[in-house]
Amino acid sequence: MLRWIIENWVSIVILLAVVSVVTLIIVKMIRDKKKGKSSCSCGCGGCGMKDICHRDKEYISVNIE
Repeated sequence: MLRWIIENWVSIVILLAVVSVVTLIIVKMIRDKKKGKSSCSCGCGGCGMKDICHRDKEYISVNIE
């Protein structure tokens, strides 16, 4: 096992770097979503889905029941 790690350490480091970057991107997207920020960074004013994306919780609960 140790020999395999020594022979492939560069690939392991690159894999860990890629996984770290992807994890950071996902965490940022989740935080932005919770803050109500747009993922496309151009705002929601001209978006065709703005009424569906940012519905009030009261509106949704009334329509679901």
